[in-house]
Amino acid sequence: MEIKVGVSNRHVHLKKEDLEILFGKNYELTKLKDLSQKGQFASVETVTIKTLKNQIDNVRVLGPIRSYTQIEISKTDSYVLGLNPPVRESGDIKDTPGITLIGPNGSIDLKEGVIIPERHIHLTNADLIKYNLDKNKTVKIKVNGEKNTILDSVSLKVDDSYTFELHLDTDDANACLINQNDIVEIIND
Repeated sequence: MEIKVGVSNRHVHLKKEDLEILFGKNYELTKLKDLSQKGQFASVETVTIKTLKNQIDNVRVLGPIRSYTQIEISKTDSYVLGLNPPVRESGDIKDTPGITLIGPNGSIDLKEGVIIPERHIHLTNADLIKYNLDKNKTVKIKVNGEKNTILDSVSLKVDDSYTFELHLDTDDANACLINQNDIVEIIND
């Protein structure tokens, strides 16, 4: 079965308290563009992420506001920053590295929150049935092209608000020579 690819660059999710420290009291994110998942958007706002070793400027803040602050980076970014974050599902930030966030109005020294996002597929319960998938198992992705590849251990994130799409970070996409909106194949073992 085929699925569209979404490539995710480094980005930040903020809780309200941290948004206000970085951008000002009662601040609200300004939508730049909608993302493929309903209600999710890239904002105009960016921050700097900084460690003792280095920093990366202009890291996009995604909305809407969450109940936790999380920084999603690639393994390549982790080398630049001198960090060793785990590969995790979004929201699983316990015992992850911290980082400094710098905004136009202030900065925050986070004790945890940096992850490399796991490969995952967004799908609905109807998609599970349609494609005969088990939400408790992972699948493989077959990439055809110049660098034929099998991506293993792709998790399934199920919610009836989701749009059917594979999410990869920039390292995975670059390694396979695939781009945003390319089509790949799910292998259900």
